[in-house]
Amino acid sequence: MDLSERIEIGMQLSLKLATANGCPPKLAAAMRHAVFPGGARIRPRICLAVALACGDRDPKAATGAAAAIELLHCASLVHDDMPCFDNAATRRGLPSVHAEFGEEIALLVGDGLIVAAFETVARETVQAPALTAPLIAMIGKAVGSPYGLVAGQAWESEAEINIDQYHRAKTASLFAGSVSTGALAAGGNPQDWLTLADALGSAYQVADDLYDAIGDSGSMGKPAGQDRRNGKPNIVRSLGLEGALGHLRSLVDKAAESVPDCAGQEQFRAMIRNEAIRLMPKKLAASAA
Repeated sequence: MDLSERIEIGMQLSLKLATANGCPPKLAAAMRHAVFPGGARIRPRICLAVALACGDRDPKAATGAAAAIELLHCASLVHDDMPCFDNAATRRGLPSVHAEFGEEIALLVGDGLIVAAFETVARETVQAPALTAPLIAMIGKAVGSPYGLVAGQAWESEAEINIDQYHRAKTASLFAGSVSTGALAAGGNPQDWLTLADALGSAYQVADDLYDAIGDSGSMGKPAGQDRRNGKPNIVRSLGLEGALGHLRSLVDKAAESVPDCAGQEQFRAMIRNEAIRLMPKKLAASAA
């Protein structure tokens, strides 16, 4: 079973249980709308790739962690799109959840997906209870405060924003959670992978800023120009287009070179480079290669 299949099976199971009989129909439909069809699923793919590199000792736990990470990512997108934040009308080429189902349901969808994520970890580690608490704590750190997704979103409300802290919290934190949980579930050392996570997460945030700045929604799945319209920090405004591209190249190189000694090290490095370029605006990909 390849990584994509493992991820989708895990996601399908989590959503099947979260939207089972008795769930309000509109909420169930909105939760499925938020999760399927998915985007690149890069965070759970990285999680499982790290687990495989560390021996994939407990595939059930690793798949549960990967699904939980993606559920939390989807929840963050639902909330990020709402009128109180970006007020985005579309996501991944479809109406955003609040545009399709209303703000009240969108708020509940995000909350429901967060709960489903932690329920997924608890369920998928029932045969490995020693992993339950560490995985939940690690994922909670990646999405909470003071350094996770919640903090990243909160930085947007500050009068002065440290863009490195902002990017680290809003984007790199969930990559850190992805690689750390993949390593932990397989019996590896999460600390060995954190440099990769930080660099890769920062690279994806720079790529996101590039999409926004050049007016290309592309594979990031959100409308372009949101940062400018909403007064959000964007590294292109700080460094210029060429400077941002150079920064992206250095981050991708740092991520690839920081892959620790493991089975398939070179293949892992190639995957990072391919994923980073694939998610860039096509008109910029050649110059970033």
